[in-house]
Amino acid sequence: MTAAPSAGPSGRRAPAGGRLAAVHSGDPALSVRRHHSTGAISFSTKGEYGVRLLVQLARRHGEGPVSLAEVAADEELPRAYLEQLVIPLREAGLVSSTRGARGGYALARPPVDITMAEALRALEGPLAPMICASEEPGEVLACLRAGSCSVHVLWATVRDAIAGVLATTTLADLVPIPEAAPAWPTGRAGQPEPTPPRGAAAV
Repeated sequence: MTAAPSAGPSGRRAPAGGRLAAVHSGDPALSVRRHHSTGAISFSTKGEYGVRLLVQLARRHGEGPVSLAEVAADEELPRAYLEQLVIPLREAGLVSSTRGARGGYALARPPVDITMAEALRALEGPLAPMICASEEPGEVLACLRAGSCSVHVLWATVRDAIAGVLATTTLADLVPIPEAAPAWPTGRAGQPEPTPPRGAAAV
């Protein structure tokens, strides 16, 4: 349980920012609180909406550019937000854009060649269930207990497990497979039934 902010000289409680500022003063107890997660391991709406955008582009792969208005309508998402999400996706080489009246966005590669690890790193940044287990080496140093924490191996294992699932899941895995056309009726020997001649009465 998080302790309530202490009262200041005036009798009013100090803002939470005062506690965070104390982290930089070298108080180890407060530094630990600063790096605790605020909830379960999860991705933000950037990751969720960005993946949904990519799935829509994967469904239309090979059909030409797709407008964000179409994606927004199909997924019931705000178009303005999608316009922000395509920026890092384009910078990561996952989508391409076409200008003009018939312009829009398309996958830069086939769906099978785009992994969820690439997509979510582009949208969310380095995977990091805890700051000490971030994929970004510089962030690990932000935790004062990084060199002596006995549970660091747990968070690193969680990170690697998530990264493994994302690395082996492609956009093609998330696109529904179209229903196959009904099979042609076959005869007793597994051969197609002969077409009756014109004018012949049905049996």
